Amino acid sequence: MARLVVFGLGYSGRAIALAAAASGAAVTVVTRDPGRAEARALAAAGLAVAGFDAPPLAGATHLVATAAPDAAGDPVLAAHRDAIVAARPAWIGYLSTTGVYGDRGGAWVDETTEPAPGQPRSLRRRAAEAAWEAAAEEAGATLDLIRLGGIYGPGRSAFDDLRAGTARCVVKPGHAFSRIHVDDIAGLVLAAAARPPARGVRVLHGVDDLPSPSAEVVAEAARLLGLAPPPEVPFEIARACMSPMALSFWSENRRVANALTKAATGWVPRFPTWREGLAAILAEEASAQQR
Repeated sequence: MARLVVFGLGYSGRAIALAAAASGAAVTVVTRDPGRAEARALAAAGLAVAGFDAPPLAGATHLVATAAPDAAGDPVLAAHRDAIVAARPAWIGYLSTTGVYGDRGGAWVDETTEPAPGQPRSLRRRAAEAAWEAAAEEAGATLDLIRLGGIYGPGRSAFDDLRAGTARCVVKPGHAFSRIHVDDIAGLVLAAAARPPARGVRVLHGVDDLPSPSAEVVAEAARLLGLAPPPEVPFEIARACMSPMALSFWSENRRVANALTKAATGWVPRFPTWREGLAAILAEEASAQQR
């Protein structure tokens, strides 16, 4: 990537920006608050940081959008669609969600499966995907719709819930979630940009190889910490204390495949499953404590 613009300085956007800069790309991160600590840290690391009102799009060869849509649609396109089209980047990556597939009763979906969103937030995501498809076509850019599973990583994993005393082993027979470590999101974005589609739109899946029940992940995290896992709680009991957002996640059940994504991009996940990902988080914490 010669010149990459990343819209969004969230958990994934930061990881993508740092990985791209380490690969030699000239990276500009666009954020609504350039003065925040995370933005200052990126600037100190040599990355450019720009405000959302006036992103430097002219000359951008690649663009990644990480912001979630709201009721008004995709915020990046709402503010900057004309400028993006005029910039004519070669490649655009839009971070979406596997939630656009809706509930599949635990069945597998792959990159050729037709979306069937059922939740309001997933319907907004699918509409945002379509809006990016139209913008990319007008700009003459290829587009990767990168549909992500549940994101975890340092500071955002079952370890944090266990340490806070809020972790629960909720059991819902037959139910599984697909996940991805934040570093593997960055790796997938770089791999996709390096091997873009020949034309048009491509669907990629940012998930690991082991869709699993939530309780299984919590139990493994507890084992790695040397703790007893929380007692198992049937979903029908646990649901009484869940937020509407949590209930929406638990209401859908699907397993997400990634074989076509790997074949198309050459992506080799650093963490093939969440087991390696959890172990790496602990190793990273131990290394940081020794420094």
